Amino acid sequence: SGSEVVTIHVNEAKNLLQSGYRYIDVRTVEEFEKGHVEAENILNIPYLFITPEGRVKNPEFLKEVSSLCKEEDRLIVGCQSGVRSLAATADLLKIGFKNVHDMGGGYLAWVENGHPIKMEEPKKIQEPEIVEDKPNEEL
Repeated sequence: SGSEVVTIHVNEAKNLLQSGYRYIDVRTVEEFEKGHVEAENILNIPYLFITPEGRVKNPEFLKEVSSLCKEEDRLIVGCQSGVRSLAATADLLKIGFKNVHDMGGGYLAWVENGHPIKMEEPKKIQEPEIVEDKPNEEL
């Protein structure tokens, strides 16, 4: 498809998010949980996985986005600094998504511009109850 990737400034991205655009954060889950763009409608679908061999493209990326978003949905794609989101946006346009914008500069630019961020609550792991060992005086 001849669709060109449109990269928008984080200030424009913020306005679009407030007007109902959906935000797709394509960073890893670990990056996302450390802090992400505060948006009403946000998805975290990693574009790349970090493996011992280096970064590997998520083979399910397009399928995951397609199962959660419609081609007409208004989407903003962001990552850490703007590299992954550019590639992810191009891939989404190739498979028929129409209203996809790449957020230039990514999360780093968002933070630099003083926009609100959100941290994920660390997942609470149910810890086994620790029972104090009482010395047994009968022994």
